[in-house]
Amino acid sequence: MMSLPDSNATIYLDHAATSWPKRPEVIQAMVDFCQHMGGNPGRSGHRLSLAASRIVYETREAVAELLGMPDPMRVIFTGNATQAINLALRGWLRPGDRVVTTGSEHNAVMRPLRDLQREGVHVTVIPCQSDGSVDLQQAAAIIAPGTRMVAISHASNVSGARMPITEFAHLAHQAGALLLVDAAQTAGLLPIDVTRQGIDLLAFTGHKSLQGPMGTGGLVIGDGVDPSRLRPLIQGGTGSRSADEIQPELLPDKFESGTPNGVGIAGLGAGVRWVLNQGIQTLREHDRELSRLLVQGLSAIPQVTLYGPSDPNHRVATVSFTVSDRQVSEIGGLLDERFDILCRVGLHCAPAAHRTLGTFPEGTVRFAAGPSIQPLQVRQAVAAVEQIVQS
Repeated sequence: MMSLPDSNATIYLDHAATSWPKRPEVIQAMVDFCQHMGGNPGRSGHRLSLAASRIVYETREAVAELLGMPDPMRVIFTGNATQAINLALRGWLRPGDRVVTTGSEHNAVMRPLRDLQREGVHVTVIPCQSDGSVDLQQAAAIIAPGTRMVAISHASNVSGARMPITEFAHLAHQAGALLLVDAAQTAGLLPIDVTRQGIDLLAFTGHKSLQGPMGTGGLVIGDGVDPSRLRPLIQGGTGSRSADEIQPELLPDKFESGTPNGVGIAGLGAGVRWVLNQGIQTLREHDRELSRLLVQGLSAIPQVTLYGPSDPNHRVATVSFTVSDRQVSEIGGLLDERFDILCRVGLHCAPAAHRTLGTFPEGTVRFAAGPSIQPLQVRQAVAAVEQIVQS
């Protein structure tokens, strides 16, 4: 179960950047891989290679179970969510295609889209409301027939606002488009079922709510997507069909050229199993309570301006705020130096989201809780902000 940390210890509120501390079982799985099964997965027939291959496949199965994908071979491992998003965008879109996104996206989506725009892809942005949410009627009017892809984040890494994924899937499919979901902030935190929610492509990262190490992530390819129409980002050795100089079409090999991050995938598998054992609903309820406490506590401080939805049902526990007449860098520095509270300040690699919220170019202070954070620590963090404001 989720452990209660020492109330005098560091309060780590940067889980939207990466989870910390890593779970003991994640660390042990990585050590075990290096010590006992460090062969190259799929590249040899000896026992160390076979043991490594088994770890990779078992992790693929665990991810598929968590995210509602019946076929584990449609779980493609990448180095992170950014690589997975690039695989989806560059693999599917061609010059002349139209893609729709929102005004709350991370640069992992916006930068490849702007580059594709220079190559002839038409990019349309749905404006977000002041709290980072989207008006579905406005979205329906913009996602017109002929759109080839709709690319959205499941939850903003700045405002914490959740997007209605099932509704977006319906709008995308009505227009004949695929839905790409950036689940970097939500895989392992919110219930996700690729099949039931109608998600066509889902990018995830391993080092945030899935509790795994950095350098892990992937792309889930829904059953409705023809993988033969998706181009790989890179091509090369896959350990399969080695007599051919043409990239194989079988999954997941088509999109997994080169030696995989076996030790990282071992850690990811342990993290995903931890999430499954805890239960996604339990983790979500914990996150909802932390979100409620953060919003309630920070909004009660007169000098603080809070951004994002006020309803914890419509957000995750990633909460951005500013303090009147104070620089966000000053607030973050004081929280670290005086209170041992670690958070993030600035633009969070999401200038589009900050333009939506009206916090560009300085950005915000961001508190991002995780499963190791307890209500007492949230109250301590709020009290620290209040002390800084009054000083």
